[in-house]
Amino acid sequence: MVSRPQSQTMVTQPQNIPRVVITGVGVVSPVGIGKDAFWRNLIEGRTGIGVLKAFANDQLPCRLAAEIPDFNPLDHIQRKKLLKFMSRDIQLAVCAASLAMADARLKQGFVDPERLGVVFGAGRIPSTPQELINAVACCTVDGTFSFENFGEDSLRRISPLWLLPQLPNMPASHVAIENDARGPNNTITSREASALLALAEAVQTIQRGAADCMIVGGCGSDVTPGKFARMSLAENLSRLDDPDRACRPFDVDRDGCILGEGAAAFLVENYDFAHARGAEIYAEVLAVAGGCDGAGAENTANGMGLVRSINAVLKKSGISPQQIGHINGHGKSTLRSDLVEARAYHQSLGAAAQTIPVMGLKSYFGTFDAGTGAVELAASVLGLSRGVVPFTRNCDRPDPQCRLNVIHHEPLELENLVTLKVNRTDMGQSAAAIIRAV
Repeated sequence: MVSRPQSQTMVTQPQNIPRVVITGVGVVSPVGIGKDAFWRNLIEGRTGIGVLKAFANDQLPCRLAAEIPDFNPLDHIQRKKLLKFMSRDIQLAVCAASLAMADARLKQGFVDPERLGVVFGAGRIPSTPQELINAVACCTVDGTFSFENFGEDSLRRISPLWLLPQLPNMPASHVAIENDARGPNNTITSREASALLALAEAVQTIQRGAADCMIVGGCGSDVTPGKFARMSLAENLSRLDDPDRACRPFDVDRDGCILGEGAAAFLVENYDFAHARGAEIYAEVLAVAGGCDGAGAENTANGMGLVRSINAVLKKSGISPQQIGHINGHGKSTLRSDLVEARAYHQSLGAAAQTIPVMGLKSYFGTFDAGTGAVELAASVLGLSRGVVPFTRNCDRPDPQCRLNVIHHEPLELENLVTLKVNRTDMGQSAAAIIRAV
């Protein structure tokens, strides 16, 4: 662990509020499976973005994606017979949680299963065309789909369990089953903000005494035909063909995001509980908060939900903007989203917004709904323990309209071990967290 510089201001929680710490990190991502591979590729600047291989891409406006190579859920899941009920999103979640639990070295029997809970972020989990192709074929006549025939024969050709792997609460359910976590269990479905909002609930659950440990995370896979088609219509996807140049957070030439897949999970514990069992602590969660833009074009254009989230965590943690060592930004790489995010920083952080180092990690692995924020958070948690954070890929010319100190070209050695992590959705749902090394 990296020791804290003596000049860094210490912040203490009120004595009656339990401290909450992160003791385990698990990552399944396009830049690596497991925390070590993930970190090594990040710090060496290796992209996980490539030419889409999962299905034909010749008719798509964006032919790039951030896919996870060589992913085999059998390597990480103990209850293998349950795999038939797991979509890819669920598999990613369970594997990430298993890696986090192994990393935390929480021995069986040390925690009461009823004091171990789960809060996971998840989004839309689509079915695949293969699951419905037989049902569609039997009610298609001369190339025309007949809705009248669908209820007669088609439903019999759909598996009775077809819907189960698509339910957004299934990642949290399967993570709990896999780890015998019988405590509080919930799912957050707020797209990219989901993981931080899940962390907020986990912290509150521990602080009110309802659990000793919580498995927290987020998962998502946007690399499916249905999601690619929908997102191509609804999102600004990059039209670049070069994987090494696509996805350019805060760069003046950014032209859109890249879709990907991944999951990350964390074991979050009461500090006293973690200390008593001799756990290695990565970081302490000082504060987490959420907000929303609300109605009105001005609120949306200035990211007021993010402003409210940042203001709330600064107040709750007692941290000033000048005490923030780096910002792990949302950095979606669209013209509008990055500018809105930057405006929120300037409004909430004042003059410090131009000096605090900011990184945009979607330049490595794209965006994948609820899993994005979790994988990004893993980078800061690991970075705080190592005293260095990755640089933003492809930010060759930082946008002067954003007026941010973007970390680019090389990793940043940390002198201040406090980070602000943020995520937001295009609909204005936002979340922020402040964590520090311990």
